[in-house]
Amino acid sequence: MNITKRLPAFFALMAALCGPFAAAFAGEAASAPVPDKGDTAWMLVATILVILMSLPGLALFYGGLVRVKNMLSVLAQVFAIFCLVAILWVMYGYSLAFTAGGGINDFIGGFSKAFLDGVNTDAVVETFSKGVVIPEMLFMVFQLTFAAITVALTVGGFAERIKFSALLVFAALWFTFSYLPMAHMVWFWGGPSAYADPAGFIFGKGALDFAGGTVVHINAAMGALMGAIVLGKRIGYGKEHMAPHSLTMTMIGASLLWVGWFGFNAGSNLEATGTAVLAMVNTVVATAAAAFSWMLAEWLLKGKPSMLGLASGAVSGLVAVTPACGFIGPMGAIVLGLLAGVVCFWGVTGLKKLLGIDDSLDVFGIHGVGGILGALGTGVLASPNLGGTGVYDYAADKVAEYSIIGQVTSQAWGVGVTILWSGVVSFVLFKLIDRVMGLRVTEEEEREGLDTTTHGERAYSL
Repeated sequence: MNITKRLPAFFALMAALCGPFAAAFAGEAASAPVPDKGDTAWMLVATILVILMSLPGLALFYGGLVRVKNMLSVLAQVFAIFCLVAILWVMYGYSLAFTAGGGINDFIGGFSKAFLDGVNTDAVVETFSKGVVIPEMLFMVFQLTFAAITVALTVGGFAERIKFSALLVFAALWFTFSYLPMAHMVWFWGGPSAYADPAGFIFGKGALDFAGGTVVHINAAMGALMGAIVLGKRIGYGKEHMAPHSLTMTMIGASLLWVGWFGFNAGSNLEATGTAVLAMVNTVVATAAAAFSWMLAEWLLKGKPSMLGLASGAVSGLVAVTPACGFIGPMGAIVLGLLAGVVCFWGVTGLKKLLGIDDSLDVFGIHGVGGILGALGTGVLASPNLGGTGVYDYAADKVAEYSIIGQVTSQAWGVGVTILWSGVVSFVLFKLIDRVMGLRVTEEEEREGLDTTTHGERAYSL
């Protein structure tokens, strides 16, 4: 008998016997998605762009706004805070923000991933699409950059008068007790494949915050506001000339912020998809509209359009569109930007005078007012009837029915909780640090400038 005639039957039998096992293995492989190289590459770039926002973007923006004798101090403050928060984030920050917290999960996570336990090069996290993942270590470092710039933003409220040592203590404590709970409350959830799992308190209320209107901007603004109140006004405020020493530096810083903000907003999509493109387009047009509306308002009321107004207006537009960028259409972004420029212009002029505070670099007037406007405006402009995307229902696998009143109510929850939480935490921390080690430099040091008295250096040697 020729054995070759038997081979086809033999292979058919083996295929029949092994088929179930092969199918099982194939099913197991299909259930373990791997990161797409395009998404990974985009998120690497987005992370670098957000670092650019802090170093040197925010540092130069703030540095140009202070007097020349304090330029270097602001650069050092932003630089040091970024370094400090980066270390604290990998030690315990990421874990507290983005893990389940058991009985207190509404407000904070746990320590299961402290010191990046289990966060290795093989670990992945799901994006906003079912079954789509990116490396968890990449998500971790992307979120690190958000934490760092948020803490650094607070510097603008009490610049030119705070002790460097006290600032570092405040930064560490505020990061722990204000930023981490807010990030957890707003952004922690089970993901598209586990949408029914416990989530943070504000997320559970249905609030939309695509890239940090509450977590970053309102949160930082309240920290800055409380600092301005507790430390008091700068010596000579309202009597002496305190104009920005270098609007050139401020313009460069604002431009770097705008470029870096594409990583901030479009990167928050976590994928290189059409929604990331939408966020990028909105970040362009809302910012342009806000810069132009601020300029026009200033031109009308003060007689001249200033470079400082253009730069400040641009930042107000960036702030306002942050929570909305992935949920609204470009026309809605333009409307939001136009409103932001005018409202934030009032925030740094009229509101600041009403409050009677010395918020040195107008953090509350821009980030607080703009953040509130953007958060509430998201609830209106995200409506599909107004060109928005609506809210996706993962249970039904479709966009849900949209209620503007209902969504604005959810947004108000986010705004209210952020103001209350950050305001109380910030005020208590400033008071505590002031009692223990003192917050403010001496009058002599403040008059001479922090560059030389604190750091023993000068920003310029001409």
